[in-house]
Amino acid sequence: MQKSDFSFQLPDELIAQAPLPVRSASRLLVCQRHSVKTEDRQFSELADFLKTGDLIVFNNTRVIPARIYGIKDTGGRVEILLERLQDDNSFIGMLRCSKTPQVGQKILIGGNWPLTYKGRRGDFFLFSSDQGKVYELFEEFGQMPLPPYIQRQAGAMDEERYQTIFAQNPGAVAAPTASLHFDESILQTLKHRGVDTAEITLHVGAGTFQPVRVDDLEQHVMHAETFDLSAGTVKKIQQTKAAGGRVFAAGTTSLRALEAASVDGVLKPMSGDTRLFITPGYKFSTVDGLITNFHLSESTLLMLVSAFAGVEEIRHIYRHAIDQRYRFFSYGDAMIILPE
Repeated sequence: MQKSDFSFQLPDELIAQAPLPVRSASRLLVCQRHSVKTEDRQFSELADFLKTGDLIVFNNTRVIPARIYGIKDTGGRVEILLERLQDDNSFIGMLRCSKTPQVGQKILIGGNWPLTYKGRRGDFFLFSSDQGKVYELFEEFGQMPLPPYIQRQAGAMDEERYQTIFAQNPGAVAAPTASLHFDESILQTLKHRGVDTAEITLHVGAGTFQPVRVDDLEQHVMHAETFDLSAGTVKKIQQTKAAGGRVFAAGTTSLRALEAASVDGVLKPMSGDTRLFITPGYKFSTVDGLITNFHLSESTLLMLVSAFAGVEEIRHIYRHAIDQRYRFFSYGDAMIILPE
């Protein structure tokens, strides 16, 4: 398929620039795999579409304050967005500055924390910390890495609202945004309905915002992301399916991790990196339903959702969402794709 098969026009005013005052106050577009039927509801009504014995799998990654600013030893200003940690003392990231540094050049962060530029790694740049652990550097000097389509600086509000209530394991540079809608009241309602929950970890990288630069999707090289699926979560999923329940992924990141751990058709505990690129024609092994936000035109996430629900069906559903003025992207509204 071609990149243009996943293109749509979105009015700028439908891009949510801030979260709603209450997490679960967003709208919920209800649809079904391989169907164009839609129903407009509120996210607070999510439990109405789930059954006793169903399971929702959440991503418990925690967003690092991954955007830092510094000054080159020549005086030029730089902005660095963490992509992923390499080890305790080095990382790769995106770099914005007037002129790319020379290999070995120093960059001073916060006035007293030096980094060394080590060179280019594809679309990204490699840095090493000269005086302490990289994670501590970002915790001290970093800002929350709001996506590029949010046209404002990150503020104190984002430190809470750009994290999910499940956030435990630091490592992401973008939030698993489908889970931003969940609060304790929603979880209690689901519990009373008899819906169980489980967790995985997939550290979302800045590559999730990288555009697909080739027309032929078979030529696209997917960015790598680190994930961990525990034996406990695998057991819950197996028990759910054995009892006739349905497994819902809360977000494309949860879905991608679960499918990466079941690429041979059998789900098993797994840790490591995944470059799984899900496009139409992919055969899903583990996930029955999906809770997700609305995604960018021509993005790998839109391709994944189209593979799950159907290309023509998603085109129809997105047109409906635009016509009905749903809010799009990270701080926007949600949709649930039910099993057939």
